Amino acid sequence: MLDAAGRNREGVAARPGEGWVLHRMTPPSRLNGANGIRTGADGRIYVAQVAGSKVSAIDVDTGVIETISPMGGGIIGPDDLAFDEAGNLYCTEITEGRVSMMAPDGTYKVICGDMPVANPITYHQGHLIAGELRMGGRIMELDRDGGPPRVIYEGVPMANAFEVGPDGKLYFPAQGANEIWRIGLDGGEPEIVAKDLGVPDSVKFHPDGYIVSTQVYSGQVLRIDPRTGEKSVLADIGPGLDNVAFVNGRTFVSHINGSITEVVAPGQTKPLVEKGLQWPLGLSVGPNGHVLVADGGFCYLLNPGEDMQLAGMLFSPGFPGWVRDVAACGTDEWVVTTANGDVTRWNPATEQSEVLASGYDRLMGVAVAPGGAVVFAEFATGKVMSVEGGHVSVLATALDRPMGVAVAGDGTVHVAESGAGRVVRLAGGRKETVMDGLARPEGIAIADGKLHVADPGARELVVSDLSGGAREVAASDLPIGPQGPQLGAVGDMCGPMNTFVGIAAAPDGTIYLSADAEGSVLALRRA
Repeated sequence: MLDAAGRNREGVAARPGEGWVLHRMTPPSRLNGANGIRTGADGRIYVAQVAGSKVSAIDVDTGVIETISPMGGGIIGPDDLAFDEAGNLYCTEITEGRVSMMAPDGTYKVICGDMPVANPITYHQGHLIAGELRMGGRIMELDRDGGPPRVIYEGVPMANAFEVGPDGKLYFPAQGANEIWRIGLDGGEPEIVAKDLGVPDSVKFHPDGYIVSTQVYSGQVLRIDPRTGEKSVLADIGPGLDNVAFVNGRTFVSHINGSITEVVAPGQTKPLVEKGLQWPLGLSVGPNGHVLVADGGFCYLLNPGEDMQLAGMLFSPGFPGWVRDVAACGTDEWVVTTANGDVTRWNPATEQSEVLASGYDRLMGVAVAPGGAVVFAEFATGKVMSVEGGHVSVLATALDRPMGVAVAGDGTVHVAESGAGRVVRLAGGRKETVMDGLARPEGIAIADGKLHVADPGARELVVSDLSGGAREVAASDLPIGPQGPQLGAVGDMCGPMNTFVGIAAAPDGTIYLSADAEGSVLALRRA
């Protein structure tokens, strides 16, 4: 048995099948990433989690986390949040391009449905102000009753988390310009407050009057004098920082990886919530035994017995983009599918990537054939294709929502049809059913003449031989496939963020599985 834990602590224990053992390779995550944060009237920090379509509240003294709006609730993809004096919670839903309100009684409504890449939001003396994280974006005051918004300024190079300062002006990151600007609430021309930063993505005012700003690229937390722009480093936490909140003068910063860190003093930090995985998604085992873990905008290397290490992220040189599935094509070299519709070869060590094929709609699984051809599935069109030497061939069409792909030693391609609840093999232009009666198969892997299928619809890992015989359930009640909305695109920065339960087989017989309901990597092997 594997007890439910982390963000899935209310779930049921996972059960290995007879003759199998199951354990975690990484600890479960407590949050589904951490984006915008805001201190509530109760003194807790409220956390928007895009990846989980969830809002949670954290007690900063005990670390206890309570879900305020769950996955599957009204709020989808919240990136930032704010409260008014009545306790109404406002969220920017970045993938939906809208702003919503959740009342204290839990009722939900959309108050602005036309805000592409909606991201920053703040409330100040009756003014609800939100902005767009896109080039040429708008900052607008919203009508809380759903009436037309008032444009304060249009033409911001990617506005991010902002706040009204003591002088009554709005201070905001102009992320695309690597500067912090301010503007009066009545509009006018913005002024530059600070420049030459580390790509700022939040501006908040400490109770003592200075700006605290996270830098998403450099990973620094800066203290900035709003009068002079003079800056100093409060902490260096790592790329991917997102937002800032204060509780009784204490400073907390969020990170996209799900960590919340307190800046105790300049150069001194302590964790409130440890980092984790937002999903994870695809997995692959390299010839040296290293496991690459795809987690959207982050990828990690997991060497069994060691802590997981960052392999690359959205701001790393040569990073291929938001990664869904991965396949080894050499020692610590990988082929990946991305949310932007690319199939890319990526070498984290050399910080180089090469696009092999592009322009596709919701790419899912990827695998490398014995001869070196790269096989990949296009979910939206029902196709499986192969690319080799710059030439793309269509291997199959009219598949029902294909997801995972795997290639046997003889070159036979296998595909999980998530919509049809089966796995098929492609032979001479025909589709032959290998395994059916599945709920929603996603990732598949082949090793030692066995087919391994992750079925998040049934929360099972199913194993058979390559003809579909000797079928058994290797594990059930697994923390995979949480029921929530599939996230859309984030402007032109990232395509649709459909999830994918990855699986990979190691040479020693270990089967690795992405436990996206709890944010961990699991390992199964025969007893």
